[in-house]
Amino acid sequence: MADKVITCKNLTKKFGDFYAVHNISFDVSQGEIFGFLGANGAGKTTAMRILCGLSYPTSGEASVAGFDVYTQQERIKQNIGYMSQKFSLYENLTVLENITFFGGVYGVPAAQLKERSRQLIAKLGLTNEAKKLVASLPLGWKQKLAFSVAIFHEPKIVFLDEPTGGVDPVTRRQFWDMIYEAAANGITVFVTTHYMDEAEYCDRVTIMVDGKVEALDSPGNLKSRFDVTSMDEVFYRLARNAVRSGD
Repeated sequence: MADKVITCKNLTKKFGDFYAVHNISFDVSQGEIFGFLGANGAGKTTAMRILCGLSYPTSGEASVAGFDVYTQQERIKQNIGYMSQKFSLYENLTVLENITFFGGVYGVPAAQLKERSRQLIAKLGLTNEAKKLVASLPLGWKQKLAFSVAIFHEPKIVFLDEPTGGVDPVTRRQFWDMIYEAAANGITVFVTTHYMDEAEYCDRVTIMVDGKVEALDSPGNLKSRFDVTSMDEVFYRLARNAVRSGD
């Protein structure tokens, strides 16, 4: 059985009387592609910030890569990668400068940095664009580069916060091929998305509704449980049930 690289038990985050994250519990295994789904405001980003060592929980327990979210936030940051839809690269730096900069930030040894940067650029097919500003790249290439930079230091876990927003379907599928490759190499992928078709690509998914975990299982099992044919329908059923229970 694969090692648990993320554990949460009754994790809670309150802002005043508002529960952004309410008593959530789950484990994530090494090399797993774990989808963290939910509508805007469901608590996904708040929970991810805690797991990335950027925010403290109000109560509960959690560890990431074996490190405690209360007392070892810096150790967590050293063992993860992170990619956001909104900001992951410096657009006023070249492709090579971005790779070199983030490689240094992530602690890639200077003796390895030059050669590994060259290898990555070649793998991405960006040899002719290496000295061009990132701002000049199409969005799809930016996202592929941002993901590659996020795992450049070979972290145990990479957190992806809605990484394919605004990207065309073909590029999204190519991006997921990169995720599969990373997972096959033992990197755990923790991904939030609002594209329900992407949930189908995950090993397991958690669906958050109003700060709570309303479902956690493989996509196939969830579709079977709700007797539906798509994750869109699963999500709709859960959201509808939540509205009914709140009446």
